[in-house]
Amino acid sequence: MHVMPIGTPACPDTDRQHRLAAQLAYMIPGAATIWVSLNDPRQRWPHLHTIVKDEAGTVIESNRTALTIAARWILRVWPEAEWPRPHVFDLATASLTRSDLVAAGRGR
Repeated sequence: MHVMPIGTPACPDTDRQHRLAAQLAYMIPGAATIWVSLNDPRQRWPHLHTIVKDEAGTVIESNRTALTIAARWILRVWPEAEWPRPHVFDLATASLTRSDLVAAGRGR
């Protein structure tokens, strides 16, 4: 990554988050939020579980490969997140919030 003369990165981390949101919106048309968890209820061991919803909150069906890629990219952009808990990535704001905070209305 290029460095500006004052020592700050030329591409701040927020740019990375916005690029990710744009890439995921392109990859999964109509997606507004992506819910990511490490605990798929259909598996006995930790496994990625991803749910994509549109603006109205309707689940968007997508292929397993796209869902796995989306979840992995989100995990890589926020490695410091508390991943034992599910998170929601909002594509409009490029923000990641714990899903329990979104449900309580405190995450946005």
